[in-house]
Amino acid sequence: MTDFLYGHWAVMESLRAGRRSFEQLLVAENTEEKGFTGEIMATAGERGVRIRRVPRRILDDLSNGANHQGMVLRAGDYQYSTVEDMLALAKEREEKPFLLLLDLLKDPQNVGSLIRVSDAVGIHGIILQERRGVGVTPAVVNASSGAVEHLKVAQVTNLVQTMKEIKERDVWLVGLDIGPNVPTLDKTNLNIPIGLVLGSEGEGMRRLVRDTCDILICLPMRGRVGSLNVATVGSVALYSAWQARGWPGWGAPKPPVKPS
Repeated sequence: MTDFLYGHWAVMESLRAGRRSFEQLLVAENTEEKGFTGEIMATAGERGVRIRRVPRRILDDLSNGANHQGMVLRAGDYQYSTVEDMLALAKEREEKPFLLLLDLLKDPQNVGSLIRVSDAVGIHGIILQERRGVGVTPAVVNASSGAVEHLKVAQVTNLVQTMKEIKERDVWLVGLDIGPNVPTLDKTNLNIPIGLVLGSEGEGMRRLVRDTCDILICLPMRGRVGSLNVATVGSVALYSAWQARGWPGWGAPKPPVKPS
């Protein structure tokens, strides 16, 4: 199988991570080899990736009309990880497990945004259900600005069963929910081995997923609109959990990041 990754940051971070095989980098004709575009092309050359100039309409087709920014990387499939890989990473870092579980999210933009924030807070891994939800597609890679290429992501057949197995490893599952009787996240200790669970757009968590969580929390709100976008809720919860841990890893040397 082949993925056609598009957009400057998706292409660059995929090349930097090196977890895929690469066939060629397609660049729009008349694109000048300077600035960040030049850096990407130089990185591709260092990785031994052939660069080919093509008409822009070919890039439009390969990216399904998305904003490809003049380049598409022809690459092998994304290499998924396992939950064991994630727990091993937590042990290697000498940190409490910090996971994100997504219950059938369908919007690549939401999934990509959550992945980008997950990378920012140093999460150990993200767990997706294989069927009916979004996987790591080129659209998700682009929406995450390529962050997914550096993270451990697992696709599982049965999310509820995986949740039960995670609980047996002494990881607390904390679901983000709404309702008058759901405590707010500031009333809950998030400095624990944790898996944050987010439900799908509009429908929220499925009943069995909700019932399998150890704790339910919500975000306090005072406005007239009764809900927030799932990516916004998840981002606030991810940063709250990282803050509760004392911001581990903050201040360590990092590569340059894309400005918002």
